[in-house]
Amino acid sequence: MNHIQWVELSIFIVLFALVTVLGFVASRWKAGGSLDHLDEWGLGGRKFGSWITWFLLGGDLYTAYTFVAVPALVFSAGALGMYALPYTIVVYPIVLLPALRMWSVSRSKGYVTPADFVRGRFGSPTLALLIAITGIVATMPYIALQLVGLEAVLRTMGINGSGIVGHLPLLVAFLILALYTYQSGLRAPALIAFVKDILIYLVIIVAIIYLPSKLGGWSHIFDTAKETLAKPSPATGKPAGSLLLNSNNQLQYATLALGSALALFLYPHSLTSVLASRGRNVIKRNMVALPAYSFVLGLLALLGYVAITAGVKPLTNAATGKPDGNTIVPLLFDSQFSNWFAGIAFAAIGIGALVPAAIMSIAAANLWTRNIYKEYLRKDATPRQEAKQAKLASLVVKLGAVLVIILIDPQFSIDLQLIGGVLILQTLPAVAIALYTRWFHKAGLIAGWAVGMGWGLIMLYGIPNPANGKQHFGGSALAMGNLSIFGWHPFGGTGLVAVQIYPGFVALIANILVAAVVSVLARALKWNPGRDDTGPEDYHADEHDKDLRPIGAH
Repeated sequence: MNHIQWVELSIFIVLFALVTVLGFVASRWKAGGSLDHLDEWGLGGRKFGSWITWFLLGGDLYTAYTFVAVPALVFSAGALGMYALPYTIVVYPIVLLPALRMWSVSRSKGYVTPADFVRGRFGSPTLALLIAITGIVATMPYIALQLVGLEAVLRTMGINGSGIVGHLPLLVAFLILALYTYQSGLRAPALIAFVKDILIYLVIIVAIIYLPSKLGGWSHIFDTAKETLAKPSPATGKPAGSLLLNSNNQLQYATLALGSALALFLYPHSLTSVLASRGRNVIKRNMVALPAYSFVLGLLALLGYVAITAGVKPLTNAATGKPDGNTIVPLLFDSQFSNWFAGIAFAAIGIGALVPAAIMSIAAANLWTRNIYKEYLRKDATPRQEAKQAKLASLVVKLGAVLVIILIDPQFSIDLQLIGGVLILQTLPAVAIALYTRWFHKAGLIAGWAVGMGWGLIMLYGIPNPANGKQHFGGSALAMGNLSIFGWHPFGGTGLVAVQIYPGFVALIANILVAAVVSVLARALKWNPGRDDTGPEDYHADEHDKDLRPIGAH
């Protein structure tokens, strides 16, 4: 470890210690029952009010990876990186009504996970298992990506190295996270989210006012970014990006934004935060208030252009020899802020990694406990045994995420996020559409899931990235000319060959079409549709009902 920034590191450690104390204290915060119960440990007793839910959802959805990766994408590609803005704006009107219905039926039936709902709605343990596995697998890369953001901060402060020794600070940070999450459950990230958001807002307000004034104003920043992005990339010989979208990436921008919006609240950690709220009115208020985070995200995205003007050069990844774009924002803060304020900024990013990582690990643990352990391994598990199993599972999930960073190139973990988006989108028919209709047959949903999942992975596998030499899983931009259906290239001879599209969106369309066709066939053949354990009254549950005991066997 060379050239350690001791002032920045000291402030980082102090603030990290503060949230660690809060994490352990959280076990007694708003405690209404024993944490040896999944409702209390995994959902905070289902009684979080508007303010707590707002901070929890904000900490859950706007992660350290978002704060690091969005400006990094804008830094390297320009306008395409701005897709995160429309996606985080349109998502809230899209999910408002489904979130309310999911809260109601989950409250009425004691559901803890989206797979619980699927199990009750279609009476199919197989379909519920597929939804649970999809949620766990899609969540793992997200947790790993929080580590990428945290490690980028540590590297900027001079903590470098290779192997286990180089990752030791990261291991210590996540060991502490694992311990207070194990003890306090969802209450820990809910309480820490207050500190995280205060720090983030402070840093962004200062950055967006101070940095432009120091670098010549916004007009100069945009002019410099435009000129720099127009220069040919050494790897491809083409411009790296532009301030405006072009004809080839407009469809990709639109489908990536819409696909990401549809996927966001399908992730189990997003639904966990929704189910932890105490009432429908809390959810309504939050869907109105959460776009405030999107405003902050827009300001963060502009830091990518600011970094271009500041002449920031990303650190080199010692394992791959390639520039690490995740270090752009930390390096910008390090070069432009005083040491003490840079330390506060680094702490904001680092703590911002811990909050979503904790919620994600809890959500994945809930899926394992309710939909795999209780369904297949121990049907007679008591609430205490469920809680114990979830706590242990959360430790395993965190360990798996750490191993991803230690054993795999972090650039690959970024590619895995694209896989996560494609994976979780394939649960939309069974989870979101099923909230309004049971027209789809369980056999159709299983077939659609299999086709969407398989084709989505095939498309991602075939995307190269000449910039980093990857031949597979190289990005989220699929050229229409490469779109193949059993060897047939429908756009091969058209003017759309070079137009790019988000493969997750294509896979979802295939999923829905196959699910519809198989559902029609299943009804024609009079296949057993399964028993629906949910009734109309469950979708309008009384939010003042205090009986929150979870159901037993589904």
